[in-house]
Amino acid sequence: MITQFVEAAMGTAVYEKMDDGTLFGSIPDCPGVWATGPDEQACREELGEVFEEWLLLKLRDGDSLPVIGGIDLNLDKAA
Repeated sequence: MITQFVEAAMGTAVYEKMDDGTLFGSIPDCPGVWATGPDEQACREELGEVFEEWLLLKLRDGDSLPVIGGIDLNLDKAA
């Protein structure tokens, strides 16, 4: 399920060409998840790494995660 969550999140990534020609990418539902790169492939790879690190920290700390692509990784606190 985590793989599907990562794929769904990466599918929502947005990219913007900066004035210097580099690309800026981010995942809007995940504050602080962004990367830059000289081209789309490099930016996407870096963004994937940043997102995976962000996700691991959120899971470790028990922080709430956004529901992306209908996938909810949040644990039911009432259980």
